[in-house]
Amino acid sequence: MEYSYAFLILLLPFLSFLVLGLTGMKMKKPVAGIIGTVVLAAVFCMSVYTAYEYFFATGRDPQTGLYPTVTVFNFTWLKFTELLTFNIGFRLTPISVMMLIVITTVSLMVHIYSFGYMAERDENYKAEGYEKGFQRFYAFLSLFTMSMLGLVVATNIFQMYLFWELVGVCSYLLIGFYYPKHAAVHASKKAFIVTRFADLFFLIGILFYSFYVGTFNYDLTADPTLVSKLPHAAFVLPAALFLMFIGGAGKSAMFPLHIWLPDAMEGPTPVSALIHAATMVVAGVYQVASLMPIWIAYAPNTLHYVAYIAAFTAFYAAAVACCQRDIKRGLAFSTISQIAYMLVALGVCTSLEGEGSLGYMASMFHLFTHAMFKALLFLCSGAIIVIIGSNFKEYMGGLHKYMPVTNICFLIGTIAISGFWPLAGFFSKDEIVDACFHFSPFLGWFMTLVSGMTAFYMFRLYYVIFWGKSYYEADPEHRRKPAEVPFIMWGPLVFLAIISVFAGWIPFGHFVTANGLPEEIALQHFHFGSTAWFSLLAATIGFGLATWMYAKGTNPVPDLLARKMPKLHKAALNRFYIDDAWQFFTHKIVFGCFSIPIAWFDRHVIDGMFNFSAWATQEAGETIRPWQSGDVRSYAAWFLTGTVALTLVLLCIFC
Repeated sequence: MEYSYAFLILLLPFLSFLVLGLTGMKMKKPVAGIIGTVVLAAVFCMSVYTAYEYFFATGRDPQTGLYPTVTVFNFTWLKFTELLTFNIGFRLTPISVMMLIVITTVSLMVHIYSFGYMAERDENYKAEGYEKGFQRFYAFLSLFTMSMLGLVVATNIFQMYLFWELVGVCSYLLIGFYYPKHAAVHASKKAFIVTRFADLFFLIGILFYSFYVGTFNYDLTADPTLVSKLPHAAFVLPAALFLMFIGGAGKSAMFPLHIWLPDAMEGPTPVSALIHAATMVVAGVYQVASLMPIWIAYAPNTLHYVAYIAAFTAFYAAAVACCQRDIKRGLAFSTISQIAYMLVALGVCTSLEGEGSLGYMASMFHLFTHAMFKALLFLCSGAIIVIIGSNFKEYMGGLHKYMPVTNICFLIGTIAISGFWPLAGFFSKDEIVDACFHFSPFLGWFMTLVSGMTAFYMFRLYYVIFWGKSYYEADPEHRRKPAEVPFIMWGPLVFLAIISVFAGWIPFGHFVTANGLPEEIALQHFHFGSTAWFSLLAATIGFGLATWMYAKGTNPVPDLLARKMPKLHKAALNRFYIDDAWQFFTHKIVFGCFSIPIAWFDRHVIDGMFNFSAWATQEAGETIRPWQSGDVRSYAAWFLTGTVALTLVLLCIFC
């Protein structure tokens, strides 16, 4: 049977999680890591083979010219009614096959890299009395990978939601991995609560969708019985889709639900790479992309609101990233901005063919390339952190002398994300900007501005870390001398760097387009258009400013700007106080106006009613207790009294 092995792509990492979770602590650390890594390597090989089978061996349908939707298996899990039936299956489409490659590639690199990273961190945390948990870490990684794989191959929206929630649980476990740290526990709770709040809207949207349409499936044209219902459901579909998007906005950290992602940096850095590149934050993008035919057909105007929200998020996150001192939080805001780029591209789609569909391909292309160079950047930051022992730029500088491989790999990632030719980011980002110009010149210029800001804050980060004033050389006697990380860590960096160089030359439009057809509009990333020159110019200006201000580490302009505009600088450094606004909203309004009164009502009214019932029952029992004295004469007296009373009552009624 074709793709008969596909179920192993989900089963193997789940079995790895069970084995490592239940018996891992009885194993030696390398054994647990080897099991998790070997299993992921097998899943990676199967994913690559699946992509080969799907795109090349099976290929396009000769009649329609489309890549087929292949349902490997689909069985009924729970059936309550004909409508309320929950299926679990394995579905292959061009974007789900692409996501299999992305998830397994990044996850495999994270598994290999973590051998060195977690061993180093274990030694650092051992002195502070923290549990090491190497085996537990690999168990959680396996579950995280399985959850995201299950999400992208889901045959229906409910299965997507099921694995969607499992992804949230895994993020909670991994962000709070070093649970003796208060900051890690706080960050894990914050991520869990914010995403659960957003997921509530996702669930409501699914319920609206299924109730009015009559199915949980993605394809509304597959069942003829549904077609007659669609005109009646059309009025509610925009609301249902936007509610589902709110769930995606929470996962993908769109404004104002982005507040969990920067704090999620408290988790181990390999986890950050996995969250930002291949799992949690791209789930929202995948959700919108998988429902794109329904968006285009029934909610095109609502889809454009997604673009506007994402465009503002991209600018906001880029502005905040320009002032961050923490290397991982700077990269976190970079992720928010880049994920927003992908959602902007989806939001500007106006059709499933021609120029109106360019944004779809551009978004998926950028998701693919961004996963590689963002994983590279985060793993480079992890290498720096384990050597320096700090996340803050004040403790870095001059590292190009001591960490040459990490320096080159970080530079490649920086050039790629900044959008310089010929690296991967140029091609995918240029497609997004081009799609924005086709939709609205204003939006095109706005995203070009954000592109320039990306180059500025990324090269600022690069110069401060590798070329700024050296923290070690300022006091070499009392500070640890930096050194290159071992091969087990820099090997994955080199692999991802090579992909980041060449991934842009993949003819992505041949494989992934909105309607499945390899149209000319989907292949133009091989040609320099006017928008490409605008993007390159913006990136060059950003690069030039960053080089002038930070390359030598002695330019007084950054400090001068901070002194001249202290309020703006402080606001950007503090994320424009959005976190404070949420704190005020939750504590003063939600807790003060709703939670406290509800708690008072619960304690005094609800509890009071039950307490009164218990008290009344007890008092009644105490009152009638003397009646059960055991004295036969007393029982006889009560019996005669009752008989006389009952006789008198009956006489009064009938006489």
